[in-house]
Order: sequence, then structure tokens, then C-alpha cells
Amino acid sequence: MSEQLKLHNTLSRQKELFTPLYPGHVGMYVCGPTVSGESHMGHARPFITFDVLFRYLLHLGYKVRYVRNITDAGHFEEEGRAAEDKIAKGALLEKLEPMELVQKYTNLYHWAMEQFNNLKPSIEPTATGHIVEQIEMIKKIMADGYAYEANGSVYFDVKKYSENHHYGILSGRVIEDQLETTRELDNQDEKKNKVDFALWKKAPPEHLMRWPSPWGEGFPGWHIECSAMSSKYLGKQFDIHGGGMDLQFPHHECEIAQSEVAHGEMMARYWIHNNMITINGKKMGKSYGNVIRLTELFAGTHPLLEKGYSPMTIRFFILQTHYRSTLDFSNDALKAAEKGLARLWYAYEVLQKLSYSSNGAGLNEELDKQVQEWCRDCAAAMNDDLSTAKVLANLFELAPVINSLRGGQVKMHEISQETFDLLKVTWQTYLIDILGLQPEKPEDSDKLDGVLQLLIDIRREAKGKKDFATSDKIRNQLLSIGIQLKDEKDGTVTYAIE
Repeated sequence: MSEQLKLHNTLSRQKELFTPLYPGHVGMYVCGPTVSGESHMGHARPFITFDVLFRYLLHLGYKVRYVRNITDAGHFEEEGRAAEDKIAKGALLEKLEPMELVQKYTNLYHWAMEQFNNLKPSIEPTATGHIVEQIEMIKKIMADGYAYEANGSVYFDVKKYSENHHYGILSGRVIEDQLETTRELDNQDEKKNKVDFALWKKAPPEHLMRWPSPWGEGFPGWHIECSAMSSKYLGKQFDIHGGGMDLQFPHHECEIAQSEVAHGEMMARYWIHNNMITINGKKMGKSYGNVIRLTELFAGTHPLLEKGYSPMTIRFFILQTHYRSTLDFSNDALKAAEKGLARLWYAYEVLQKLSYSSNGAGLNEELDKQVQEWCRDCAAAMNDDLSTAKVLANLFELAPVINSLRGGQVKMHEISQETFDLLKVTWQTYLIDILGLQPEKPEDSDKLDGVLQLLIDIRREAKGKKDFATSDKIRNQLLSIGIQLKDEKDGTVTYAIE
């Protein structure tokens, strides 16, 4: 069990040594999708980011309870937008029953997570499955005097809460500024203060999703579901709460406020947020026409895409940048990621076929030490706030060594048996187990690889005999059918299938 993992805590705005509440156990809650529509490129980043965190905690030996919710009901109050019930709106647009819409997009979301090779969470609760828990929590908040009923709806009194609590502790927002600058939106006249948020909304006659409550028929607010479900499955206080940076305010700030009133303590000890994805330097938004759905991304059917990109290319692309940095999407960046991933897979597959043998000749101590450092630095990188980019950089440093071991430019005796074993373990552990990458190879690819390696060997022999006509013929005929050979600096030859 490593005690060296450091995570950037949004709450303290600094990296902190991760120490779980209960030794050997981790409770983690991550805000999942709102299943009113198809997931897009921006949604992929948090789900891949927290999948890697889940995988790494398991690697460190922790027993992890990972809870990721499904929002299938709720009154959404997002900053600067009119509040709405996204499920009801989506169902009306698609002419489906609300739960039919929910099932459709939940299935599609699960399919996308499988394509990305994300591990399933320990528990995946739904908002509609926890109406009772949400109502009970609202009753407790009202009993403590921090919520009020108005025309069948219930609102959290942010101004009163701020008198003896820090509203804005996570996001850095100042309540006085919020009171002055919050836009006038629908139903503001029901509220005592413009910044108050809904815990429960009265259902109008035409509203399909409705449940009985002490305040009449209605449906829950958006923020209350996560407080109710996280406390049910992880306790009043737990270790990690995660999500995208866009959820810091108002969603996570409101979660903290209502949970602190209901339970008397900060709900999560470490708040982890990933940064946003931009498209060619612009924020994703419907007004820009640059919201790329995952099915469009895989198939290449969006106008901004030159081609489709595989789920593993997307995963690799996301992990090349630190999760707290902005990630800019472009076709050039994705094509570069595609090539980079192919290089790593080639080295990985070469390594699987190598076995250690030494004729007792001398060790290259400098190379041996360098290989060990690159391998061991992977753990240091992950412990430093999940620096997946640094892990991949180390693997790229190791790839030419592996290729050279195969090609004979580096002799096996130049590294020790211990270092060779460490090399194999490192690639399996980090590329596969922790980063969650997996090969995307068609059937019979091993046979194809064998044929290509034979042609590469024949071409190498031809070049060695200065038979450049044969060498060029092999390269050009392969290129004509979409297979490009590349002579690497280390003397090896790799190929890419276009």
C-alpha cells in the first residue's frame, strides 16, 4: 500500500497527500451523465479521468467503492441559464415516454463506456430510484431552518446558510457578488433570494415525471440527488468527490451546502475536478456547432471531422494531457495521437515476444540504469496527481530500446535480467492495467503482422546488399495498398496501416 499518492484538492487549492478515512478503503463518488441525450466529446474526459483514478487506487491495493450516478430526473439550475427539466424536454422533442428516453441514452452511455474500456463502477444509482431519500433529506434541511416552501416548491436559503457557513468555499464565489449579479430567470419571484436553489419543484399539470411529497406532487431539484445518494452508499463523509470543472459551481457548491446542513460536516475530503475540452481553441457549445457526439466521433460523421477516430485513440489523446489542463481537440492532434498510440502498441507487442537470454557479455550499466529509471518514474508520475502524460512520455522513451532489442542494435546482455523483467511488468502495469488502453486489432492481425515482418526482413537484407530496387519495390507496393513503412532512428522499421 503506497502512502505517497498526492492529489490536487480543489477545496484547498493545492496538492495533498492522499490519506483515506479508513485505512485500506476508499469511497469515491463521481457525478455521472444526465441521460437526456447522447454523450459527447466533453463527457468522455471526466469518465476516462476517474476511471484511471479508480484503476490506480486498485493498483495501490485499496478496496474501492466507486459510486457514479445516473441523473434520470431533476430540475436543472445551471449558471446563467433558465432552469429546466432536461429529461422531460428531451422526451417531448423525441416523442418518447421519459423513462423510454432515459433507457435509450443510458444504454448508449454504457456502450460508450465499454468502447473506452472503462471499468464499471461499484454502484450506479439513479435519481428516480432514490426519491424517498431525497425527500427525507429535504425534510431535515427544512426542519433545521435552511429551506422554505413556496407554492409547492422547496428552496434552499443560501443567504441564511451564508450567515454561519462558507457558501463559496469550493468555487471561491462571493455570496455578496452573487446576490448582486445573478440574472433574473423564471420562478425568481418565488424565492427569498435570487441565489436560492430548488430542492423540490412543484409539477405543473402537463409534467409527466412527478412524485408525491409533503409539499404536493413534484420532482427533485438537481443538486439534492448527489447529496442523498453519496451519503446513502458512502456515508456522511467520504474520501473523494469528482467531476468536471464546470460542476464546481453551482452543482458541487450546492451539494456541500445542503449536505453540511443535513449531516453537520463536509461531505468529501478531496474534491477532484478535470478541466475542459475545447475544439480548435473554442469552448464546446451548440451555438458554435462544435458539439461532437461520441458516435459521430467514432464514425467521423461530424462536419468538423476529417475521419473517424477509434475509442482507444480518444482515450490515449485525453491521457496525453494532465487532467487539470485544458485539452484542445483538432484533427491534427487526434491523428498525431493515433500515430503515437500505434508506436506504443508496436513496442508492446514486440516486448511480449522477447525473452531474456544473455551470453555473459558485459552489461551496459548506463543503459541498464536509464531503463530502470524510466520504468520506476512511472509510479512517481502517477503519485504526482495522476500525471498520465509523464507516464506516456516514459513509455515513449522506452519504446526505441525495446525495438532495438528486437532489431539487435541493443544486445540483450546490455541490460540485466532484473531490468528486462521490470520493463515487461512496467508496460503491462501502466499501459494496460492503469491507463486502461487495449489493442484494437482486426481478426487475423497476427498473421498480417507475420507477413509484414517477413517483408521488412527481406527489404532489410536487400538494403544490406545495396539492392535498392528490391527495397524500394517492397516499400512502394506496400504503400500503394495503404501500408506505410517507416525507418526509425534506432534502425528498426515500423509500419502503419492507413
